[in-house]
Amino acid sequence: MLKTKIFQIAMIHIPVKRAKTLDMDKVGQIAESILEDGQTTPIQVRADGERFVLVEGLHRLEAMKALGESTINGYLVQARKH
Repeated sequence: MLKTKIFQIAMIHIPVKRAKTLDMDKVGQIAESILEDGQTTPIQVRADGERFVLVEGLHRLEAMKALGESTINGYLVQARKH
């Protein structure tokens, strides 16, 4: 089972394709939820040298940024094998 880790938001790269799917209304809703309940679902990232690449959780990541947070809970997952 995966264990959550704390990641520095500044060290997480968002792929261009994924960034194009950003919905700011959804970010606002998630930010409100985080204020009330905290971050309940970790994001997923994969290692890429010194940084991490976002796999899942774009809106959660952007909501945490909007709230002024510098860290986020997430899972470190393996890159998909093609």
